[in-house]
Amino acid sequence: MKKKLKFLGIETSCDETAASVVQENEEGTAKVLSSIVSSQIKEHEKFGGVVPEVAARSHVENIDFIINKALKESEVSISEIDGVAATAGPGLIVCLTVGLNIGKTIASFLKKPFVAVNHLEGHALSPGLENKIDFPYLLLLISGGHSQYLIVKNVDEYKQLGTTIDDAVGEAFDKTSKMLDLGYPGGPNVEKFAKKGDKKFYKLPQPIINKAGCNLSFAGLKTAVLRETKNINGNDKLRYNLAASFQETIIKILEKKTLVAMDQFKKITNLEKGVKFVIAGGVAANQSIRKNLIEVSKKMNFTPVFPDQKFCGDNAAMIAWAGIQRFNKKPVNDLNVQARSRWPLDETAPFMKGPGLKL
Repeated sequence: MKKKLKFLGIETSCDETAASVVQENEEGTAKVLSSIVSSQIKEHEKFGGVVPEVAARSHVENIDFIINKALKESEVSISEIDGVAATAGPGLIVCLTVGLNIGKTIASFLKKPFVAVNHLEGHALSPGLENKIDFPYLLLLISGGHSQYLIVKNVDEYKQLGTTIDDAVGEAFDKTSKMLDLGYPGGPNVEKFAKKGDKKFYKLPQPIINKAGCNLSFAGLKTAVLRETKNINGNDKLRYNLAASFQETIIKILEKKTLVAMDQFKKITNLEKGVKFVIAGGVAANQSIRKNLIEVSKKMNFTPVFPDQKFCGDNAAMIAWAGIQRFNKKPVNDLNVQARSRWPLDETAPFMKGPGLKL
């Protein structure tokens, strides 16, 4: 009988210090023995966004405690770990380096394998923490720094269908929250205040919505929000209306581009029914966006799959699970790997910069 691997996962790509112990199950899913996430919201709240140096210092101060807490909660001793997985990118280099170096150190000391994990692959495979999902499936990855449609063919096999040419969805939420003075973190606050507003009050632009393909753009929408904020003059109702209208515009953009992505997926894979549509990343926690994408999925005969709320944001359970799956596919020991600020899942996809410009 094949041994059920237990991996320690470490995540420090941005402003969450996280550690987790995950064990694989025979049925192709994971058993999360522990998942500890230490948020830095209070440290960055006064700046209205993440300050890399502050985040890195917080990681250094907390990482030992978080790892020990994850091991204690899992009731697994460090010697029983079969391997270590840590995020190597993409992300903030000063932050990535903290988790990456301590992961390498632990693996080297234990003489156990070390797997460098792409943070985006952690999100892409995160639904497998709870449910067995067969390949291929369509993925919408929406987080603070990334917004893209991909075909997930297998572990470490991805085809990008579309991406943002400027801001990511989460970034647009954060910047809108800052412009409306709704507080940090932006995404949850915009969602909260949108419930108090009229989503049809403002007519906001949907950039490149009629361009072919499923690339995304949110910079023009952000600029339109900025323009409207200058006429609010402290009126809370108008703030809430703008938050609601912004969120509704995001929902409409994602709906239209998701329909395009689903059509492309069907043509490329020749699969028509019962295909999974995975929506992952921090923005996947937004309930209004979830509701709309569920309706789109039903219309197009896709089965929508969302990670549990606790696995939508940055966490180390998804990193440990991705590490296990990568190791099972191809045993590696990446002790020489370096942190990468940019690391696309589809290395062959063109880097998009500006409206349709390929570089």
